Amino acid sequence: MAANASSTVALVPGSFASAYAYRHDFAALESFGFRNWLLVSLAGGVTGAILLIATPNTTFVHIIPWLLLLATLAFAFGNAFNVWLRRRVQIGAPALLVVLFAVSTYGGYFGGGAGMMILAMFSLYGLTDIHAMNGAKTLLGGALNAMAVIVFIAAHQVYWRQSLLMMVASIAGGLAGATLAKRIPRETIRVVVISVGAAMTVYFFRQSILAMR
Repeated sequence: MAANASSTVALVPGSFASAYAYRHDFAALESFGFRNWLLVSLAGGVTGAILLIATPNTTFVHIIPWLLLLATLAFAFGNAFNVWLRRRVQIGAPALLVVLFAVSTYGGYFGGGAGMMILAMFSLYGLTDIHAMNGAKTLLGGALNAMAVIVFIAAHQVYWRQSLLMMVASIAGGLAGATLAKRIPRETIRVVVISVGAAMTVYFFRQSILAMR
């Protein structure tokens, strides 16, 4: 629990630094109710952090790899699946907010793969601008983690020495990563995101299997 809390503290500044690099891409999302997304992410971050403190760390061990697998597949085939789904189910803003709250709660609880899940959610909702999606994902992730950090600090679950060291690297990496991503072709970014998601899925399935032994 303390390790997760400390790493979350370190990642928050990096997330906001990365989001700043995407600041000009947010205009494409204004008509989609981005402010409501932000509020829901804040609420989910608090909820997830409280769950982390109140429940055993093993609660999501066997669920996480399936969530990551679903997110990776949804992002990889999001456009085709979105067309198929819209023919059968009407997806509106309320449904998006419900899913975002669930993902943000997961993000506040564990965080691993939460960014992938947000990207998958955007893809299924019909968004196609990968830079705007990346920027929104980064800002929402930073917001939900910031709220989780407040809960972790109040619960005295943060190792500050280690967190501060990681924080410096997080800020540098956040700025460098976002700047580099904006210069890479959109399709290349999609391939990278899908590859990372697949690797994380395999890793957490392995952890789940080891936990059962």
